[in-house]
Amino acid sequence: MSVYVPPFRVDLRQWCAWSGSEWDKIRDVVGHGFRLMGPNQSVYTMAANAVLRLIERFDVDPSRVRFLALGTESSTDNSAGAIIVKGMVDTALRAKDFPPLSRNCEVPEFKHACLGGVYALKSALRFLATDGPEDLAIVVCADKALYARGSSGEPTQGAGAVAMLLGANPGLVSIDLRAAGTASDYRGVDFRKPLVSRTRVNGSVMSLDIPIYNGRYSTNCYVDEIQRALEDMYRRRGLDAIEYIRSVDAVFMHRPYQRMPETGWGLAYLFALAQGSERDRDELAGYCRGAGLDVADVIREMRSEPELGQLAVAERIAEDIFPLSLAILKVFRKSEAFARYVRGKMLLGADYMQELGNLYTGALPAWLAAGFSDASERGLDLAGQEVLALGYGSGDAADAIPMRVVSGWEQAAARIRVAEALEGSTDLTAEQYAALREGTSPDGLTLRASAEFIIERVGNDTGHAFQDDGIEYYRYVH
Repeated sequence: MSVYVPPFRVDLRQWCAWSGSEWDKIRDVVGHGFRLMGPNQSVYTMAANAVLRLIERFDVDPSRVRFLALGTESSTDNSAGAIIVKGMVDTALRAKDFPPLSRNCEVPEFKHACLGGVYALKSALRFLATDGPEDLAIVVCADKALYARGSSGEPTQGAGAVAMLLGANPGLVSIDLRAAGTASDYRGVDFRKPLVSRTRVNGSVMSLDIPIYNGRYSTNCYVDEIQRALEDMYRRRGLDAIEYIRSVDAVFMHRPYQRMPETGWGLAYLFALAQGSERDRDELAGYCRGAGLDVADVIREMRSEPELGQLAVAERIAEDIFPLSLAILKVFRKSEAFARYVRGKMLLGADYMQELGNLYTGALPAWLAAGFSDASERGLDLAGQEVLALGYGSGDAADAIPMRVVSGWEQAAARIRVAEALEGSTDLTAEQYAALREGTSPDGLTLRASAEFIIERVGNDTGHAFQDDGIEYYRYVH
């Protein structure tokens, strides 16, 4: 794996001072900072930077790469996708006297909100299993997460790219998709980016990068779909839910902000208690008593199958689908079991993730990369352990993918170097942040590019003989 993030950082403590927000709350719920792209950067340059870094750092033979997939929800070209990344990488490889990526390389793009990268990963695994077991595949997830100024989503922004190398002889983990679980259901107004004119603010059309979303409803969708994917995995593997949750060695989830995965995995634990033994249900009953609720009512709610589509209307959008479960979650958060089985399963890479913000399709891969970097730096022994990756994409779909850490993983993990990817950042001032958000070049801020791709210029020719209006031209800075 390899990680690229732009150098322009928003310190959330400073952002709280600009915006009048509560730092203690933002720190505990969201994190410490996030990154923004500069004026001469794009989703494609970030993706190419991550892919080239992956090839060089892991001594990959480019000619063996016959599958290059881009997972993103922030692409800006409705025709081309991963081929743009391939073009940049090939140019840089040739300049370095390396062979380019295979001319017989497939170049698909995958989009399903934040799950697009997971779908790209699964497609790459299927390609290797059927078309080319002797070949290599690369999946890169690249995104920018932007929210309206003053909205609840503003502190959860971010930008970056994560590239993953896949092959028959993995260096980090092995994956068997027959053991994975999946779920999907249409959720209407959960989180959308319609291309047609939609929300208007002061008479202006809102940027297409800014999503239409409904916060509490989106949380409901996340919790429900993660649970459905887990239940599918339990069934396919014949697992006892609560025993699995207690025994899995580490958990990595889609992470729009720090508190969200804790909520999703915490509720998964409580739901598993309801399906467990008499002792497990007694534990659940204890949390219910702490919340002043009857355990029978809570279990009945947990066993229901709410139709979230019915809540996708203005009159009901703020309703919770599992209000009793959320009430006992507050009690559960204060327990030793929560510290051990929820927060304790998510410790790997957690400090790094406080700095990365939301990377949409890259959020889960970034946490995996951060987790393995962290484990390598701490000298942990993970060989043979099972880690669980839980992907989620608004709209609505989720995947639960178990992964087995392979022997010798330390060598690959040591090359990820997430700490190095985070170095050299520049904290933005309030004025510089505002300028970047408005799409202008901030005073006193330049990208000191080194060994990376930038946008050299954007075409504007609309003539009959030649057209390149809006097309980005790239350059690799050695």
